[in-house]
Amino acid sequence: MPAAERGATRIADRVVAKIAARAAREALTRPAPDAAPPHATVTVHHDIARVRVALELAYPSDLAAQCAAVRRQVALRVEECAQMAVPEVDVDIEHLRPARGRPARPDRRVR
Repeated sequence: MPAAERGATRIADRVVAKIAARAAREALTRPAPDAAPPHATVTVHHDIARVRVALELAYPSDLAAQCAAVRRQVALRVEECAQMAVPEVDVDIEHLRPARGRPARPDRRVR
């Protein structure tokens, strides 16, 4: 019996979201200190996944480059692992964390 007649495999949205979150972690070469791990939400329709990833990033840093790296890695991993097309990956920066070695706020002294 041909494979197409035996059935189908469906990958749950939450599984694709875990793949996307893991890929986002892989893309962040220097995560912000004390940052929560990235999390993703996914909507799958047929073999097309629309992905939204939420991140906490270090600041100051090149935010645009980090977001672009996350988009590329998430699309690549979801396509590779789940065999789904990923036409878009939305990235939400939820928090900016001070980079290591920098105070959380400027030192203001009152005289």
